[in-house]
Amino acid sequence: MLGLQSSAGVALPDGFAGSYDWRIADPRFGGLSSIEMADDGMGFTAMSDRGTLFTGRIARGAAGEITAIRDTVIVTLKGAGDAPLDGESNDSEGLAVGADGTIFISLEGPARVLRYDDPAGPAVNLPTPDAFGAMQRNSSLEALAIDGKGWLYTLPERSGALEVPFPVYRFDGVAWDQPFSIPRDDLYLVTGADFGPDGRLYVLERQFHGLLGFQSRVRRFVVQGDAIDAGEVVLETAAGQHGNQEGISVWHDGDGQLRLTMVSDDNFRFFLRTSLVEYRIAD
Repeated sequence: MLGLQSSAGVALPDGFAGSYDWRIADPRFGGLSSIEMADDGMGFTAMSDRGTLFTGRIARGAAGEITAIRDTVIVTLKGAGDAPLDGESNDSEGLAVGADGTIFISLEGPARVLRYDDPAGPAVNLPTPDAFGAMQRNSSLEALAIDGKGWLYTLPERSGALEVPFPVYRFDGVAWDQPFSIPRDDLYLVTGADFGPDGRLYVLERQFHGLLGFQSRVRRFVVQGDAIDAGEVVLETAAGQHGNQEGISVWHDGDGQLRLTMVSDDNFRFFLRTSLVEYRIAD
């Protein structure tokens, strides 16, 4: 658990609900880039950026803080056939889980979205619009979210220029369109997204400050048809308070409060951590 002060010596933002460092003695563990929590916050699905899926159960203390992660199952995802996603195309970044358990992942290089009806089975490639092929390599489909209708939303890590907003692409089960964008400001880049139980779109972003570490921000937006509002910042941390947070899941805890669960990517480096960080936020 983190204390009341961060490693950077700056008080943690209001709503901090705990941080848990996760370790598994398995060479496939690490590089976690996305997470989806069960509605009750006791189960999870997470994914690494090397095409590996993790599921398990979470033990919590009296205050709802994470105390252990148990019953972890690790699955190496396949491509369209029986072979694992190959090394040139397994940079899996975004994760969304449908109400029926269908798993969707977004990838960088080449940018595309895959569907898994069974995580142990082959992938189904969703249609790939021309816009995906024009994205920056290693900076493309970083985030993936699914709304209450089962429609997918994805957006790239980078928009192409500081003054260009992040385009949001939507898949209705048949075809992709690009109904709107979200503003880009400062040096924040997109790392994750999720639709909360309130129906709003939450976007996780980060800045890297060199030796000072990573700074994170969460914005949320109201989506209505083909329109999106200006959004609001619901969380912003100081540099170095947490790790390289890349995945986000939004859910209601036992007290009915909105809770953000974020997972950090250790980039398979021994000096970085895989952590689950949680905050409570106002509706």
